Amino acid sequence: MLKNQTVLVTGGAKGIGRAVAVAFAKEGCNIALNYRSKVSDDLIEEIKGYGVECLLLQGDISDFETAKKVVDATKEHFGRVDVLINNAGITKDMLLMRMTEEEFDSVIRTNLKGTFHMIRHVSNIMLKQRAGAIINMSSVVGLMGNVGQANYAASKAGVIGLTKSCARELGARGITCNAIAPGAIETDMTAVLKDEVKEGMLASIPLKRFGQAEEVAQAAVFLAKNRYITGQVLNVDGGMVMY
Repeated sequence: MLKNQTVLVTGGAKGIGRAVAVAFAKEGCNIALNYRSKVSDDLIEEIKGYGVECLLLQGDISDFETAKKVVDATKEHFGRVDVLINNAGITKDMLLMRMTEEEFDSVIRTNLKGTFHMIRHVSNIMLKQRAGAIINMSSVVGLMGNVGQANYAASKAGVIGLTKSCARELGARGITCNAIAPGAIETDMTAVLKDEVKEGMLASIPLKRFGQAEEVAQAAVFLAKNRYITGQVLNVDGGMVMY
């Protein structure tokens, strides 16, 4: 179903973004990989090993014009954009009473505005195609908050509101827009946490383990394939957040 489609992944060099790019490559999709600093050769080889193309697009999508260049380059190379994965994100954790304006603004700028930038530019292409899937990476923190992450929680809660508005606006043209809210996933971010912090997180997870980036990627592929799910938030969190 996804074979030969074009998938644009932001923040695709490592962690969840990397796993998402590989998962879609396995499905036979051509990958446009956006990154900020560098991409490992083994990732490029792994993606191409599935017989698909991998277009590398360096740039900080928190900048409106840079995001446009990333989207335009994808369209120019592949002729279309079928799936957009808004994964690029940063953290600058600090207690609210000590958080600087720049620490708040920089997280909002990348995580929320960057997601808006990409949707804004990709939507023009998808509207003309009358088809497309947009998948935004939120977080369980955007649903329940977290001590020391007021900026991150605000950005990820904003992504959910943006997702639902996007789903309502673009649905009539066959475009779906959903969010994924990962919980505690084993990435570079969680690897540096102190043992007592990890133990506290595990205690709140019914499945009693951290998730894998590949499990988040599986959810992204599922949402891209299903054409009748839109405006939803899919928690991939081992049961950490339940309603």
